[in-house]
Amino acid sequence: MTPLPNTHPVLSCEEAIAFEKALFGGDAGAEWNAMRAAGLAVAEAVLEDFREIGGFPADGRVLVLCGKGRNGGDALLAARALLEKFPKASADVRFVHGQKALRPPAARAAELLWACRDRVQTLHGPPAGPYAVCLDGIFGHSFRGKLDEPSARAIEETRRAEISLRAAVDLPSGLDDPGAFRADFSYATGVVKKPLLYLPAAGRPRYLDLGFFRDLPKTRALRASWKAPCRVLTTGLLADLAAFRRPTLHKYAAGHVFVIGGSRNLPGAVLMSVRAALKSGAGLVSAFVPKSLVPAFAARLPEAMWIGWPELPDGSLSPEGFPRLRERLPAANALVIGPGMGRDPETLTLARDIIASSPVPLVIDADALQSTTVHAGRAPRILTPHTGEFARLAQGMSFEKFAEQTGGFITTVLKGPVTRVAANDAVYHNFSGGPVLARAGSGDLLAGLVGGLLAQCPAEPLSAAVRGVLWHGLAADALARERGQTAVMATELLEFLPAILRRHNLRNHEAAARQKQG
Repeated sequence: MTPLPNTHPVLSCEEAIAFEKALFGGDAGAEWNAMRAAGLAVAEAVLEDFREIGGFPADGRVLVLCGKGRNGGDALLAARALLEKFPKASADVRFVHGQKALRPPAARAAELLWACRDRVQTLHGPPAGPYAVCLDGIFGHSFRGKLDEPSARAIEETRRAEISLRAAVDLPSGLDDPGAFRADFSYATGVVKKPLLYLPAAGRPRYLDLGFFRDLPKTRALRASWKAPCRVLTTGLLADLAAFRRPTLHKYAAGHVFVIGGSRNLPGAVLMSVRAALKSGAGLVSAFVPKSLVPAFAARLPEAMWIGWPELPDGSLSPEGFPRLRERLPAANALVIGPGMGRDPETLTLARDIIASSPVPLVIDADALQSTTVHAGRAPRILTPHTGEFARLAQGMSFEKFAEQTGGFITTVLKGPVTRVAANDAVYHNFSGGPVLARAGSGDLLAGLVGGLLAQCPAEPLSAAVRGVLWHGLAADALARERGQTAVMATELLEFLPAILRRHNLRNHEAAARQKQG
């Protein structure tokens, strides 16, 4: 397979060990530089994620659980970076197997942390909170088997401590051992390892790209790793959205998306999808909704073109409106169908007929996600189910099996704590978003956003799907960091979509400047 650009492989622990061995080739200097980059990246990521609960306190205390090897070194260097940024912060370090057991890179990291000696102390017993953050660096991806007694004791004593944010470096120590470290966030440094995708102890996964997959040497081991079909999304996917648009671009060339949905009983869902489509960069958005909703919706969002649809007695879309849509279809580049549509049998039959006859690619969402509708016709389509809707469609198949059987013209977006996107023989994972999306309306926004992107690249549904999922998730992260996870509304994430693109472009320029200087 040819991987989608700006996605990186997710490797098994064994594959990751072989990959890093081939990458570094025994160069101790290269390994040390990678450790320093990992420590700094973990510290920066902790500070970003801490914003969701109000920000890292100026006098915050850091607890480090340090093992013998590289993960312990990463954690020590992350603690040093935090102490450098916050002069009033302090750190307690628990050398789980004793400081003398440290391997050379970790011992070197400990020496650097000890430069802040007046604010660092070795912890020999149970931690006495409160701590702002605990950095788990006992074991890395080479760990196998049951936790040893010192590690199990250290983790159990830490579990009882008052800690605001529990962070695992790379993977939670203990993996699936019952006594494993239970993280709020796990920060994959350089390479994402497969256990991060399914371990409950991992909490929310984050990928910290250390540049391991840039300009890879042409060795067989590295080439094989690069083509792995299990992959993670990176912000490079948004590069074209963040760049200058063509000066000759006009609205008819920027994509026209049709949004079809809504009912008198469920009016809000389609309105949210249209709002998101308008934010996607598409040049034109036409919304086909029950005619009784048009006056109110047009007053709310005059930027969209609102077309009234004949209604059934319950306020759902009537099949009588199909000819009106058919007349206008030549103007469309993509369709979004389903948000707020309801489950009236006549409306679902209408949805099937629209999907079966569509000459353009579709996003099928919400009530339109029925086994009788999603396979109708042959136009490429993106399905956006949550786990309950997926169970209805898959009828017992796993996500990978469903993707294998429907690949070719169906791209499936399975929404969840880690949203997965499958097309053909690859599965792409998105680590952005989080619990702030666990509210009604977030899926409607995603459908509209993906539909608007699809209208701009109708020949590339997978690209539209992964970019929409990533952009939506990053905006949700930004919303949570600015306003918290709880007292917000789903539609607020739309306010953060522009900033994500501007920030991405700025970071690209900063990275290029660093590379030039280096």
